[in-house]
Amino acid sequence: MRISLLGPLEVRTDDGAPVEVVGARLLALLSALAVEGGRGVPAGRLVDAVWGEQPPATGNALQALVSRLRKAGVVVEAVSFGYRVVAEVDVVRFEELVARRDTRALPEALGLWRGPALTDVADNAYFRGTITRLTELRLTAVEERAEAELRRGGGSELTAELTTLLVEHPLRERLAAALMRALCAAGRPADALAVYERLRKDLAEELGTDPSAQLSALHTAILRESSVDTRPEARTNLRAGLTSFVGRDADVAQVAKLVAEYRLITLTGPGGAGKTRLASETARTLLDRTPGDVWFVALAPVTDADVAQAVLSALGLREQGQLGLVAGGTAADRAVGVLRDREVLLVLDNCEHVVDAAAELADRLLGECPRLRILATSREPLAVTGEALWPVVPLALPPEGASVTEAMSCASVRLLADRAAAARPGFEVADTTVEAVTRVCRALDGMPLAVELAAARLRSLTIAQLAARLDDRFRLLNAGSRTAMPQHRTLRAVVDWSWELLSDAERTLLRRLAVFSGGATAEAAAAVAKTDDAADLLTALVDKSLLVASEAGEPRYGMLETIKAYAAERLDEAGERESVRRAHAEWFARLAETADPHLRGAEQLGWLAGLAADHGNLASAVRGSIAAGDAAMAVRLVIAAAWFWLLAGHKGEGQELITAALAMPGEVDAEDRAAASALAAVFVTAGLADFGSAEDFLRTALELSDRTTRHPVLRFMASLHDLLSGLETGVPPRLDTLDELLEDDDLWLRAQARLNRAQLLLAGGGTQEAAEADAAESARLFRLIGERWGTSLALGNLADLVARRGELRLAIEYYGEAITVVSEIGTLEDVLWVRARQAQLYWLLGDVEAVDAALAQADRDAEVVVYPDALAGLAQAKADIARWRGDADGARAQFDRAEGMLRHLSVHPSFQATVLLSRAYLDAEAGDLATAAQRRREAVRLASGEVVYLAQAMVSVADQAVRIGRAEDAARLLKTAEGLRGGPDWSLPDLVRLLEIVDVEAAEAFDKTELTAVVKSVLG
Repeated sequence: MRISLLGPLEVRTDDGAPVEVVGARLLALLSALAVEGGRGVPAGRLVDAVWGEQPPATGNALQALVSRLRKAGVVVEAVSFGYRVVAEVDVVRFEELVARRDTRALPEALGLWRGPALTDVADNAYFRGTITRLTELRLTAVEERAEAELRRGGGSELTAELTTLLVEHPLRERLAAALMRALCAAGRPADALAVYERLRKDLAEELGTDPSAQLSALHTAILRESSVDTRPEARTNLRAGLTSFVGRDADVAQVAKLVAEYRLITLTGPGGAGKTRLASETARTLLDRTPGDVWFVALAPVTDADVAQAVLSALGLREQGQLGLVAGGTAADRAVGVLRDREVLLVLDNCEHVVDAAAELADRLLGECPRLRILATSREPLAVTGEALWPVVPLALPPEGASVTEAMSCASVRLLADRAAAARPGFEVADTTVEAVTRVCRALDGMPLAVELAAARLRSLTIAQLAARLDDRFRLLNAGSRTAMPQHRTLRAVVDWSWELLSDAERTLLRRLAVFSGGATAEAAAAVAKTDDAADLLTALVDKSLLVASEAGEPRYGMLETIKAYAAERLDEAGERESVRRAHAEWFARLAETADPHLRGAEQLGWLAGLAADHGNLASAVRGSIAAGDAAMAVRLVIAAAWFWLLAGHKGEGQELITAALAMPGEVDAEDRAAASALAAVFVTAGLADFGSAEDFLRTALELSDRTTRHPVLRFMASLHDLLSGLETGVPPRLDTLDELLEDDDLWLRAQARLNRAQLLLAGGGTQEAAEADAAESARLFRLIGERWGTSLALGNLADLVARRGELRLAIEYYGEAITVVSEIGTLEDVLWVRARQAQLYWLLGDVEAVDAALAQADRDAEVVVYPDALAGLAQAKADIARWRGDADGARAQFDRAEGMLRHLSVHPSFQATVLLSRAYLDAEAGDLATAAQRRREAVRLASGEVVYLAQAMVSVADQAVRIGRAEDAARLLKTAEGLRGGPDWSLPDLVRLLEIVDVEAAEAFDKTELTAVVKSVLG
């Protein structure tokens, strides 16, 4: 099959029969596939091409459109991340012929054009960039063919074609020059002069400028009727790129815009960021858009004294005539003489090691050569007046866990895939390789040179082996191009080049900053590195592209991973690792200790944001202290950071680090160990429900603590211990353990005590009214002090309680407020439970639209939640709602998902019980009473220590009793459940359903002995 896009869209089979493709969307889809020439196109890009900013209403719209295209006879194959078309495409052939840089191939290339490119989709914004690029390639090919013909002594036969194109592109000087020379070759000098005059007028009216010196010289020669050399002179020494240019198209456009606005532009960035390639590609683009010449000056091999001579050498032998005019002056004088009246873009590449000399020469040339522009590349700015900077940042990185489609949308991955395919034919980013590809690109910061060096290693390693060995990146990535500059042949050489250009003070600061994880403020850097002039040194290191400064808020200074690895090596060589680690740990211990009390008050958000910026530093300080055997510092750090981890959603990490610190041998202050043990108990009960460990931690905290205020959580250990003991023994928890705290002067302690008492009342079978009063007072106190997390917990408890007595809309309002306040903190895992509960209450109210909206929002929140217990809770809630809707298959799928996430976790027994009870209803509704009974037996066992969940279990057992014809037992079981929870519960749809068919009012509750017997009898 052949597809032609260079003109009206035309599709033909191999035997030449036409294939009809009708409809704007089909044309857009086929054009988007064909323009890639058989390469896979991500589905997201195809959707953009077809639907633009108005995405399709259905998720399978693209697949449906592909099916229509296939029915029309076009061969479209699915790939892992999208689709590809199987056909010969004229665009691909044209680009291949032009890329040869062989003028003999240009007639065939230009013969493929039958009209404007992609004319059928010219109004589609998706294709505008492609149309512009192809049109530019065509014009360049026409100009190069004309110049080639003129150099061979021909060209007169091209006048008609060149005239037509110049009418369409009247400001294109290169095209005008070719036409003028062709007209002279045809013996028509008067027409050549007319071409010049029209161009001069158009340039003056449109751009306010005059023709270039070269075109003016050609015009003068024709006027003098002198012998006109119709052969065009070379305008550049730019070398053709040997590899594809990936991921920088937007940068080229922006840098080209800067060149039009400023006369000195410096591309800055670390070694290997792609500054030289970006400068070359931008210059190549400008060569065909502007009338001036472009000359590339490689400064890497030269010293300060040779910078001006390097410019002259780049201009080459073609400038000998002009050089003779200024013989006898310095190299800088001669350069000024050559460039004074010429329109030239000078590319000064690799200025960093000769930055002073390059800056001095640039300043002089720009001052004395008014038509000159300079595009420089350097690891630091030239610092010349009028300089515009363009930071060359790493290529876009895929997120961790990226799919193939997500990964291929990132330039770093596309670059790796392109270079890897050259090194290892057949390589592609697929489901089996995307994880390793993502790890490689992220480990190398998306730095083009590092990515290319890594791709070269795929000649002998698999991508998984490469990813596993990147810890030793400097030894691994040592096989660059033999023809590259020495400082670009290995990854180490790239960084060595920058290191050697630093002062001793800059080197000292850089290596000491290697202990930071996630960057540092100037204050932290100065304290840890013990450097008085840190501010100036940080600025210098940023200017030299060895540090990256954040742009938002207080500046933070970070390193790319490769720079950090190099600096860490230098830190070890200097023998400073341990002393800098201790300074780093001390700084962040003090920072977290200062922040901790503010995390429980109105300033919570500001301090949370501040600690979030140093989340990596806090964790690395703890891990570093553990690795160094510094138990006292490790314990001190985890106490200070614990509340931040709890509020910021780092519960798993917090639990890991606290327990690891406590497990260390070594001398630790008793009160510190007590506080850390208390916090460990909080984390293990809030996270993985490891009650055995919790008991041990609680016992240690109670034994060691003198009940000082080292940390307020110590004040709650007695009540927590009492509650956990009750789960094992069945003895209701005592309320008097909280009496002292209920009258404390510290409002946070009072609010938390009220909240704890509300929970103890429910766990011990207290009255609902008393629990509701405590929850309401807790919410009031937390609101008063501005503590958002506590407010959300109290509101959630209060909502549960008012929902039980049937105030469903009030409960939904409380849940909504809880979502609002906790969302300010950002702990979305807590939000999932609340949204799921809202959806269940909306179901009871019959508001199906609100149910769907709540679940949809929960799904959006879940996209950034990583905690499996929270995700499992959402899946369980969705399963219940699907079950109530009669969607048994949907419910079963959600239950499978929930159980799959919980299978390898140690979660709270009550949570396990609720999942089992929910699924038992589904089994019973399907008629599988044996499986339902089995699940219910296990749920009763798990819920036996908590009356709230035991009450839910009794409701489920009552459902079983109804289904086996024991309505009287069902009524008594429901009455027993009501007694356990201290009142009815109108927030449970399954209970509401049962109350409609079972008469509970006259029933009597079972006593404990009777209850055990009945449950056993019903469930078998």
